[in-house]
Amino acid sequence: MTCNLNSLRLLLVALAAAVPSCAWRADSVSYDPDLAHYQELATQIEFPDVESESYPEVAVGSPAPITIDNAAPTEYWDLSLDEAIQTALQHSRVLRDLGGLVLESPENVRTVHDPAIQETDPRFGVEAALSAFDAELESSFFFENNDRALNNVFFGGGTRLLKQDLHAYRTAISKRAATGGDFTVRKIIDYDLNNSPGNDDPNRPWTVQLEGEFRQPLMQGAGVDFNRIAGPGGAPGSMNGVLIARLNTDISLTEFEASVRNLVNDVENAYWELHFAYRDLDAKIAARDRALQTWRKINSWYVSHRRGGEIEREAQAREQYFRMEEDVQNALTGRTVDRFRTNTFRGHGGVHQAERRLRLLMGTVMNDGRLIRPTEEPLMAKIVFNWEDILVESLTRRAEIRRQKWRVESTVLELAATRNFLLPRIDAVGRYRWRGLGHDLVNSERQAARFDNAFQDLTSGDFQEWQLGLEVALPIGFRKAHAAVRNAELKVARAKAILEQQERDVVHDLTAAFAELDRAYATSQTSYNRRVAAHEQLQALDHKYEDADENERTRLLDLLLDAQRRVADADSNYYRAILEYTLAIKNVHLQKGSLLDYNEIYLAEGPWPGKAYDDAARRNNTQIDIPPFLQRILQMPMPVSRGPYGQRSNASESPESVEPLERHPAVEDGVPVEPGGEPLPAPANDTEDGQASDQGNETAVDEETINPATDSLQPLQ
Repeated sequence: MTCNLNSLRLLLVALAAAVPSCAWRADSVSYDPDLAHYQELATQIEFPDVESESYPEVAVGSPAPITIDNAAPTEYWDLSLDEAIQTALQHSRVLRDLGGLVLESPENVRTVHDPAIQETDPRFGVEAALSAFDAELESSFFFENNDRALNNVFFGGGTRLLKQDLHAYRTAISKRAATGGDFTVRKIIDYDLNNSPGNDDPNRPWTVQLEGEFRQPLMQGAGVDFNRIAGPGGAPGSMNGVLIARLNTDISLTEFEASVRNLVNDVENAYWELHFAYRDLDAKIAARDRALQTWRKINSWYVSHRRGGEIEREAQAREQYFRMEEDVQNALTGRTVDRFRTNTFRGHGGVHQAERRLRLLMGTVMNDGRLIRPTEEPLMAKIVFNWEDILVESLTRRAEIRRQKWRVESTVLELAATRNFLLPRIDAVGRYRWRGLGHDLVNSERQAARFDNAFQDLTSGDFQEWQLGLEVALPIGFRKAHAAVRNAELKVARAKAILEQQERDVVHDLTAAFAELDRAYATSQTSYNRRVAAHEQLQALDHKYEDADENERTRLLDLLLDAQRRVADADSNYYRAILEYTLAIKNVHLQKGSLLDYNEIYLAEGPWPGKAYDDAARRNNTQIDIPPFLQRILQMPMPVSRGPYGQRSNASESPESVEPLERHPAVEDGVPVEPGGEPLPAPANDTEDGQASDQGNETAVDEETINPATDSLQPLQ
């Protein structure tokens, strides 16, 4: 015994020495060259092996961009706003933005494929939800050969050595109804040939069964509404019925509409930014040329040692010129700025940078030797919107509001379906079966002998069975169902709270855009008056400076240089003001949801196949009156939409009484006067017949206070 204990102790010590310690360290493991690849290179950054065609601009190459050293384009591309928007829409499979979203977060980028992707989603799409109601065919065929010795002669049918050929054929067609019921037609064929002494002589191994079966929920899971919302097999928190899938598609469509609207908005912003860049460049070139003339004149006096050409005066004029030259260079090329989307007019990008931004949105080649030049002029007529009309219109037509209303509708439907789970599960079950037994499965000639073939026996109708009953199942307390209902109620409350806040934000943004419109119009008038005064001051100082003696010129030089700067600032601010007013009109349409209409862009869905319309009409004509006791199960589905959304419709009108918006005639307005009482000179108006018209709830008013820049844009010097 002692020897055995000592041997056991030695064995335990040996095992303890062989087992690694729990305090294992990586550096205690010997280096294995075969694992070097995994230890050093398994997580290295590699290039994907993906074959895809590059964008033609990248694959073929493009000319070098136009820069400050190469500022002369081969030609100009005179482009209208309509052409810019049309080009952007034609080239935008990916709906671009100026925030760099396609690089930073490509999964959030909208494309023209998104609505179709949502529609065809194999899990949550409409077709996937409808497929749950498709008829299903199931078949199975099994063959067995058994050869076994049995301990009990009873189970062998009188023999202990059982030999058996066993076949089983199953074929069934099942269909899920919109009411939640399952209907099945099934054929069962069994072949059992064995050596049991208890079998009839002759042996009749074929058995045929033809049965029909139904299972119809009476409370939980019953009803057309529930099955259209939750879908067959729907559970609390997991619903994907036809209605939910269709609402998801509608949400996807509104998101697509909003993306198209944002693209159009960005294109219009970029177009007018480029327009301002040209005008700003013209103003700065004119200011630089005036500064150059002044510097040259003073420099000639400096060289000839005349009074008024002192070295400090010459340096002051030279500094003015180079300041203006720097402004021209920046106005030509622009400074690099971060990419971001905004509706606020910036006006500091420069011609080249603004042109590149517009090309990016239009989807054209970035560098082709040409320089885009806008041909349209900003709108100068006064536009008056009716606040009550555009307020109602914004709360109806904004894509964000309609998207959230679809989400509210989705949560309301889910709540209605979730309440169904508070009911007990009571299913009515029925089955009717015909049976047949025979020596053969089928015989082409009908035999008088009984049980000659199974199908003959089946069609005789001698053996029929039926079953009818109820199945009841309910959890005690319905804890999960009550939690699901409470959760669905909270989701409805959350969706409605978000909708309320969205409406408040829409009203806030519309209010700001409405006020901005009046501010931009008023400041454009003020900017014009300032511009006129600045030019008059500069002209007067030029005459005084030319006619002044040498002592007076020294005193007037500071005023002259300051007046030149004031004229440059006044010209630039004037062009900025009229562009701000044009964009303010656009922003009102953006906030009230009519920007696409404003640019005459309309979204439409392709037609359905002709048979779909025929089927819909046939189903509508075959509706029958439902008995009251079956209305809960067979009732007509509740409506979830008021019909198609018409882009041309007024918000205050019902979808049934939609009429195209008419253009309002122009109305004459008064002419502002200067502080001295004299009316301002009437500048030219670039609108046809002195009027500007627009779609929507607005009125165009002639205004003679603003002097639009009607001259065409000139090539860069």
